[in-house]
Amino acid sequence: MWSMDGFGAIIGPPAWRELTALGRPGTYEPGEILMRQGDIADQVLLLVAGRVKVSLVDAEGHSMLLAVRGPGQVLGDITVIDGARRSATVSAIDECEVSAVSRDSFLRALQAMGLHNELVRFAMRLFRESEELRLELATLKAGPRVVRGLLRLAVSTSREVKSIDIGLSQAEFGEAIGLSRASVADKLAELRSAGLVNTKRERIIITDLPGLRDRASR
Repeated sequence: MWSMDGFGAIIGPPAWRELTALGRPGTYEPGEILMRQGDIADQVLLLVAGRVKVSLVDAEGHSMLLAVRGPGQVLGDITVIDGARRSATVSAIDECEVSAVSRDSFLRALQAMGLHNELVRFAMRLFRESEELRLELATLKAGPRVVRGLLRLAVSTSREVKSIDIGLSQAEFGEAIGLSRASVADKLAELRSAGLVNTKRERIIITDLPGLRDRASR
């Protein structure tokens, strides 16, 4: 069973269930697009199960991985609140279960439950964390950057789990932390020798999460 993170974890299971009950349930297969950059924001998707990746495509067509999100996240929250078009593309890593709630129903529910300001504060917190992370990663050497990047993307099914497939290829992971695939491969080889990760085709698997956390704290 997926552990809940994000906005759902903040408001608690009862309020989260109330919000998800407003929408239409849906399922997305790995690789399917849930939201596309530039689309009209007429609904939010409440992520019930599975993981998604959030990517930005620039004017030249280059894609940059921004984040991995897990259950409890509200996808498309800010664009629904401010009325802008989708600012990023969201695609499924795993089989994902969502509840699709219309913009009007979602905003009315937030007001009625006294959660509108809470969601805005949460979204702004994510934005600040993202900016702080970009600054931090820009100043770190490749080794620490890889370790912290892995920990940031370690969305799991359980708080006690030791092994996590982060659901990204080495190239995608490199995009997320601003390193070339060669640099990522070199540092992953060091972590693999230490028994902290394993790599398979198009996959990076953390095999010792506590050990990786310990390495990051040194």
